[in-house]
Amino acid sequence: MQTITLNNGVKMPQLGLGVFQILDSNEAQQTVLTAIKHGYRLFDTAAAYHNEAAVGEALKASGVPREELFITSKLWIQDMTYEGAKDGLQRALDLLQLDYIDLYLLHQPIGDIYGAWRALEEAYRAGKIRAIGVSNFTAGKLAEFELFTDVKPAVNQVDLNVFNQQPDDLKFMQDRHIQPEAWGPFAEGKHGIFTDPTLTKIGQQYGKTPAQVALRWLLQRGVVVIPKSTHEPRMVENMAVFDFTLTDADMAAIEAINLNASTIDHEVTPALIDRFLTIRVHD
Repeated sequence: MQTITLNNGVKMPQLGLGVFQILDSNEAQQTVLTAIKHGYRLFDTAAAYHNEAAVGEALKASGVPREELFITSKLWIQDMTYEGAKDGLQRALDLLQLDYIDLYLLHQPIGDIYGAWRALEEAYRAGKIRAIGVSNFTAGKLAEFELFTDVKPAVNQVDLNVFNQQPDDLKFMQDRHIQPEAWGPFAEGKHGIFTDPTLTKIGQQYGKTPAQVALRWLLQRGVVVIPKSTHEPRMVENMAVFDFTLTDADMAAIEAINLNASTIDHEVTPALIDRFLTIRVHD
């Protein structure tokens, strides 16, 4: 598996499996086990996904040595305070049945993110987390956040795909040595990504699908990708993206299909906050 090196020296696989919206525990567990069988070692979960326990059971059952796995989870806004973050992290460790988490993120830029970050910095120094980062932070929010924190975020997990390319934000993250990670590399199937004419034409040159071209384009931009799938053939297909290279002309053609279309509405509005507050991760 190809890896990238985070700003603290930790190596992270550049492709992994996301488990968002896999709510059934048995399905989530089997999905992770199937992915492990096919070489996946990076797994991305979150308190708000309600499947940390299932992921933990799969990791335990896999028999793969802990040091070969890279596990990401995220703190939900319900726990976005200093004390809440300590509790949220410990809850994640317990559910995942792990002594440490490889990457732990603030899931949204909502709440007492500075207090929560101080708790994560302490856990990072104590060895409970190998790297800490954020999710869904705009470049502006990230620039502000850096001014008031001691440990630079290692990762910003954001909405990046061929239809929402965010070149300015991507350049900002890379200039600041903050690793961009795409949580929705297939734009959640929107805009006809799996049949897009440009991606299809490029893929035909290499014997690859539009989905594989979309992933390869992100990888060559230096982005970590975590496509979600519960289907074994698709997992295998998503992994088979390291045996070809897109040309500069290919990359430029894909840049031309950018729609600046966010997969979801990221503007922090009262309505968005109200919706997030309905998502409870514990009593």
